[in-house]
Amino acid sequence: MSPRARLDEKGSLTVELVVLTPVLLLVVLVVVAFGRVAEARQQVVEAARAGAEVASVQPDGTAAEQEAELEATVGTSDHALTCAAETVTTDISHFRPRGHVTVTVTCRVPLADLSVTGLPGSTTVQATSTAPIDPYRSVG
Repeated sequence: MSPRARLDEKGSLTVELVVLTPVLLLVVLVVVAFGRVAEARQQVVEAARAGAEVASVQPDGTAAEQEAELEATVGTSDHALTCAAETVTTDISHFRPRGHVTVTVTCRVPLADLSVTGLPGSTTVQATSTAPIDPYRSVG
């Protein structure tokens, strides 16, 4: 390699670093966004399942709705970024022996704090779970 060729490459690392740093930062932020949505999805599915299971063993429809809403909470205080707004809907229209109860949990996942162009400010994740009611029990 001639001395002249070495002089021409001086500063090329700096240029590469300046070009690649924003791209790498964007990739990291997109991975964080997808991770946040995936975690929220998992928590919403678990909450819907737990709410349906608890509702199906309640003595009546009113208690089923109340207990499902209590049980179907998404995350805890240390997961505040996972779910900003949560809605729990309990369908007790088939709450009778051999029937079923359905719980739907909807969660708004905030993404605005990631500041990635092209990502929405938030996205909604929803899951529904149905649990059977024991055919041999009395429902009041």
